[in-house]
Amino acid sequence: MAGEWEETSLAAIMDVKHGFAFSGEKIRDEPPGDILLTPGNFAIGGGFKGDKFKYFDGEVPVDYVLSEGDLVVTMTDLSKQADTLGYPALVPKPCGLRFLHNQRLGKVLIKNGADLDKGFLFYLLRTAEYRHEVLASATGTTVKHTSPARILAHKASIPPLAEQKAIAAVLGALDDKIELNRRMNAKLEEMARALFQSWFVDFDPVRAKLDGRRPFSLDPATAALFPEHLEDSQLGHIPKGWEVKAVGDIGDVICGKTPPTSVADYYGEDIPFITIPDMHGNVFCAATARKLSLAGANSQANKTLPPGSLCVSCIATPGLVVITSEDSQTNQQINSVVPYQKEETYFWYWVMTGLGAEIASSGSGGSVLVNLSKGRFETLQVIKPPHALISAYHTTVRPFFEAILANTHQSRSLAILRDTLLPKLLSGELKVPNLL
Repeated sequence: MAGEWEETSLAAIMDVKHGFAFSGEKIRDEPPGDILLTPGNFAIGGGFKGDKFKYFDGEVPVDYVLSEGDLVVTMTDLSKQADTLGYPALVPKPCGLRFLHNQRLGKVLIKNGADLDKGFLFYLLRTAEYRHEVLASATGTTVKHTSPARILAHKASIPPLAEQKAIAAVLGALDDKIELNRRMNAKLEEMARALFQSWFVDFDPVRAKLDGRRPFSLDPATAALFPEHLEDSQLGHIPKGWEVKAVGDIGDVICGKTPPTSVADYYGEDIPFITIPDMHGNVFCAATARKLSLAGANSQANKTLPPGSLCVSCIATPGLVVITSEDSQTNQQINSVVPYQKEETYFWYWVMTGLGAEIASSGSGGSVLVNLSKGRFETLQVIKPPHALISAYHTTVRPFFEAILANTHQSRSLAILRDTLLPKLLSGELKVPNLL
């Protein structure tokens, strides 16, 4: 390591400010209100995650309103493995609502006179050495806690400011591309969802025909696939000729399973093993925390899902849906549908996504634990348009989904590269000029 690097404790160069204890009576899952950041807004490994927000609708102390670029860390973690404890995130640009600093988070403040780049510090707080120390000093059993003092006790080697900025720029460029891919995927997903909503939920082309209008923006061949009338059904008014079916009618339903312990070394590197944490925020499950060995997967070959299968979480966090991108298996918390018609996958993806609320209300165990059995999952009712119309939708949105999958794979590769470079750059083993 270069002699210019200096070892110091974090306490010498930064402080950690506790958040505010906002009243639970005014915290809600939906707007109105400001966005109350929680440990759930931190990605495993560090970084901001904006797929589930909490909102606070009450008076806010001005000192606990966060600004774009503020660096915050998690001080509390409810997961068994303390997945995000101590990890950092940079507050993104607000989109109309303010971000609030609650008591489960710490705000990092660089001390006056410290030659410390915030971007470099963000990556320093993602190193294995820092993470190990935070976990080793954490308190609590079910809920893990850390504190400013425990975080500030960590010692690290800090390079000169110019080198800090260069390191942050290299790693930041990879994260920026990952974030760009995420935004692109969100837009593509929005476009595919909007078309599904128009055709199969709001029935816009059918209603246009009812009003004597030509269906907006549809070519004649596609417009001809929509009927001109609505009719009654068990699920309310639906287009004439469409059917109400059970989930079990649209494909093979497979409940996942963890291989028996009698199979030696059933975990390996061969077959993706999907669990609920792998599903959050994803359209395709292109990466999993664990994989099965061939022996483990072959011990329950009837549980293997081909590409294009729809995995639906039916316990604890119900209603999450992902599409398999390769042969995969799941654990028993997930029921999956292998559509009889492969060219209907993207249509049924949105149908399954729309069943989320019904799945949550149909399980046993009440509010503590939702558990929807395979048998009950198979009986949930869905609307099924004619195959020709579903196929037309699939053809229209296929480029969107193919782009989403390509971006997902690229982001995974970039994340692996970033995680490989991070310890080498932060230790001084690899110098930024060597990368150019």
